[in-house]
Amino acid sequence: MIITTGLSVFLEYEGKFENGEVFDSSESSAPLEFVAGAGQVISGFDGAVIGMKIGEEKEFEIEPKDGYGEINEELKKEIPKSALPKEHDPKVGMTLIMNTPTGQQIPAKISKVTDENVVIDLNHPLAGKKLIFKIKIVDIKEAAIKEEEEIKENVDKTINKEIEKDISELKEVESEKDEEKYK
Repeated sequence: MIITTGLSVFLEYEGKFENGEVFDSSESSAPLEFVAGAGQVISGFDGAVIGMKIGEEKEFEIEPKDGYGEINEELKKEIPKSALPKEHDPKVGMTLIMNTPTGQQIPAKISKVTDENVVIDLNHPLAGKKLIFKIKIVDIKEAAIKEEEEIKENVDKTINKEIEKDISELKEVESEKDEEKYK
């Protein structure tokens, strides 16, 4: 059987950066399972499996636009150190888990630290990076893609609404800080 849109794909994989550093692997877990063409994985990965068959191996590169996107500078925000938990001294590279008003947790990496503020980066950790994958197809099965697509569409809508809300709230906080500066 050859992989086409709508089939469930089971594969082993290793993901690495251009410098050879491995960032993810299925080596110590079950094979990755997804429905081909359903958008359950990044587009570059999704497209790479089409036409493959059981037992076939492949190595391919994914550019940022087909992976986790380019770095979005609007997702870098300056916040006062006083807004951070007191138990840790913020350092560049540290990852914080931020809670949204709806209870969702979002990772934020500290990209700059000054005496009074820190700059947090809400971009996906793999944004802006070229990714190299080596995969091996271990199984292919029929899938109920219509139901999968509806679930993904609903999840995407919910996530996008939450992200827009979170960005709006961050902008409001920044506006309030700007107003306080000019009082």
